[in-house]
Amino acid sequence: MNARILAFYLPQFHPIPENDRWWGKGFTEWTNATKARPLFRGHYQPRLPADLGYYDLRLAESRAAQAALARQYGVEGFCYYYYWFAGRRLLERPFDEVLQSGQPDLPFCLCWANATWTGVWHGEPDRILVEQTYPGENDHKAHFAELLKAFRDPRYATVEGRPIYVIHRPLDIPDLGRLIADFRSMANRAGLSGLHIVGVTPHRIWNPAQFGLDALVLQRMPALDGHIPWRFPLTKLRAKLGRKRLTIVRYKDWLDHLVPSEVRKLEYYPCLLPNWDNTPRSGMDGLVLEGSSPELFRHHVRHALAQIQHKPSEHRLLFLKSWNEWAEGNYVEPDQRFGHAYLHVLREELSTAEGTAETQAHGGCEPHELIA
Repeated sequence: MNARILAFYLPQFHPIPENDRWWGKGFTEWTNATKARPLFRGHYQPRLPADLGYYDLRLAESRAAQAALARQYGVEGFCYYYYWFAGRRLLERPFDEVLQSGQPDLPFCLCWANATWTGVWHGEPDRILVEQTYPGENDHKAHFAELLKAFRDPRYATVEGRPIYVIHRPLDIPDLGRLIADFRSMANRAGLSGLHIVGVTPHRIWNPAQFGLDALVLQRMPALDGHIPWRFPLTKLRAKLGRKRLTIVRYKDWLDHLVPSEVRKLEYYPCLLPNWDNTPRSGMDGLVLEGSSPELFRHHVRHALAQIQHKPSEHRLLFLKSWNEWAEGNYVEPDQRFGHAYLHVLREELSTAEGTAETQAHGGCEPHELIA
């Protein structure tokens, strides 16, 4: 096994009563994605799907088509975002049906997207839609009981027999150590081999063991604080829109920041970022990684793979952000401009790296000689 790719997967492609009430009848992620418009010359918007179309994740056929595509291009499985608000679940239907039906037969893990829901993406940052709270031990028990249904599924992705469980914003949890300890204790009592608990960090790098975690996904996003390589001077637009200012970072300039050297350590995992443009949600408050292309993504994937080849095979994890976050311009599903090109890059680089590893094992040339 050369590398394991787990792709973050967004379930917000079906209507729910809450989104109907907040944003209008029939709202899904497609609502924002399809209404997007270019904000500057050469801006790639709207981004529209190709092969899979405007799917509805209530349909088993849509989920099966996604899984078939992922398997075809070397993605081991999906890391499904799920939403737990002190016992209240949202957008749960697609994953519940995956679990109950046993289909698609593709490995998966879960990522607790534990942020408070606000209107920030729609220009209403002070509007609280659903607040994330952390009530304590009784909630831990109820939460884990729900997770256990997934952990026991034979498709669930593991590291050394331990289910991989991801927390999107671990440092937001006031008593993270207690939650982790409770989950581990309940996993042992349930007869599991333990848990492989992974946090996500978008900016600074910290020691996961300090908080009881096994590992961190280093999801390197530019911070909206001026510490970025380049900002696009939209003077005329700024004058019309007051203090709003679109932040643009050239993807090629950000490549060197995407895979920090720490990922060579066992407790850190790289995060592949093919693209990003959340202007469909945020408009002129958005962030654009401008100029992403399949060939630039190839350099990114190649670099990440090279950093993890020395690790034990089950720890050669790469998290892909993401499979299908269309309204954030962050996806590898086929679109109308690039088709399958990003997916082709994944498959080709996985194959190249695997051949490199085999050559090394038989005393052949060094990896850089094959890649050159």
